[in-house]
Amino acid sequence: MSPIATPLAERLRPRILDDYIGQEKLLGKNGSLRRAILQNTIPSMILWGPPGVGKTTLALMLADATKRQFYNLSAINSGVKELREVLARPSGLFPPILFIDEIHRYNKNQQDALLGAVEKGQVTLIGATTENPSFEINSALLSRCQVYILEAFGEDELKALIERALTKDEWLKQKKITFTSYDALLRLSGGDGRKLLNLLELVVLGKGDVEEMEISDDWVTEVAQQNIARYDKSGEQHYDIISAFIKSLRGSDPNGAVYWMARMIVAGEDPSFIARRMLIMASEDIGNANPTAMIMANACMQAVNVIGYPECRIILSQVAIYLATSPKSNASYLAIADAIEAAKNTAHLPVPLHLRNAPTKLMKQIGYGKEYKYSHDFPGNFAKQNFLPDDLKGKKFFEPGVNAREEEIRRKLQQWWPDWYEY
Repeated sequence: MSPIATPLAERLRPRILDDYIGQEKLLGKNGSLRRAILQNTIPSMILWGPPGVGKTTLALMLADATKRQFYNLSAINSGVKELREVLARPSGLFPPILFIDEIHRYNKNQQDALLGAVEKGQVTLIGATTENPSFEINSALLSRCQVYILEAFGEDELKALIERALTKDEWLKQKKITFTSYDALLRLSGGDGRKLLNLLELVVLGKGDVEEMEISDDWVTEVAQQNIARYDKSGEQHYDIISAFIKSLRGSDPNGAVYWMARMIVAGEDPSFIARRMLIMASEDIGNANPTAMIMANACMQAVNVIGYPECRIILSQVAIYLATSPKSNASYLAIADAIEAAKNTAHLPVPLHLRNAPTKLMKQIGYGKEYKYSHDFPGNFAKQNFLPDDLKGKKFFEPGVNAREEEIRRKLQQWWPDWYEY
C-alpha cells in the first residue's frame, strides 16, 4: 500500500505557475491569463474544460500568486445561503477569490445571487464547468465574466505528468519503475490528468511492495478493468448510454428511454445534459411530425435549470415518455443537411434580381426587386415565383415525412408547388 493516504493527483497538485503543465495558450510566456496574474488584474472568469485539466488547481494558484483570500464552494452541495455567508465576510485590499466548482449546477436563482457581488467587484468569481457556458450560465452573469477554455491534455503533456510523478512524488521516486509502453495509460486517461495519475498509482500499487517493477500495457489494462467504474461521465460508457437513450426515444420505446435515463441519473449525470439532448432529439427526430415536442423539450430544459435535482427527474421522465411516444420525422434534419451541402457547392450563384433588397434609387434602376410578387397582394397570400438561384430552380430540399402532420403539410405544398410535390 502507498504510505500516503492522499491521492497521487492531490499530492502532485502544482503550487506555482511554472509547475503547471498544459494550457500554453493561456499560461505560456505570452498567455493572456499569465499576464493578468502577473499584473494582479485577474477578472471574474469561467474556466470551461473537460474533467482533470486543472481548473481547481488553476484557481488555487491564482489566489496564491495574487495573495488573495480564497473561498471554495461546490455547486453540488451549496446554495444561496452559503453564497451569502461568503459574500458577507470582510475582504482585504483586493477582493477575495470565490471559486465555485461545477457552477453549471447552480439554478437561475443561485446564479442571480452572484450578480451584484461580481458587478461591484466585491469578489472575483472563478467558476469551473465542464458544460458549455452559453447553455448553462445566465447571460447576465456570463457577460460579467471572461470565459477561458481549457483543453484536454495532449500526449506530450500526459507523459510530462507521468515523468513528474515518478521524479517528484516522495513515494514513487523511491521505486525503480520502467514502462514498456505508455499507450494504455494515455488511452485510458482520455486526456484527464487526474484520472491518469490515479490510474498510475493503482498500477504501481498492484505490483505489491517491490522496489523494481516493469509495467506493460496489458498490466495497466488489467488493473483499469478492475477499478474503473462502469459509468464515467467523460468516458466511453457515458457515450454508450446516452446513445442507447437517444436511440430508445427515436425507436418509440418509452421503457428503454426511462431505463437508460435512470442509469444516467443514478450515476450522477448532470440533468441539464439529459434535457439538452432531448431538445436536440425533439427537432432532429420528431420535427414537424409533432411541433409541440420541441416546445415540451425546451420547457423541460428550463424547468430543470430552475428546479434542480431530485425533483427535476419527474419532468425529465415525463418529457422522455412524450418524445418516445410522438410520431417521428427527420425531414427537417435531412433538408438542412442537403441544403448545406448544396450551399457549399453553389456559393458563387447570385441572388435573383427580383429577390434582392433595393434600398437605394440606383439599385431600383438596375432591377433590384423588380417583378417581385408580394405574397399578401394575391389570393390565399401566395404568388408562384422562383425563390432559388436560377441554376437551382426546381431543386427540392424538404420532403415531408409519412405522418399525419406532415401529410397535411404535403397537401399544402402540392397545391402551391404541384411540379415539385406529388400526393
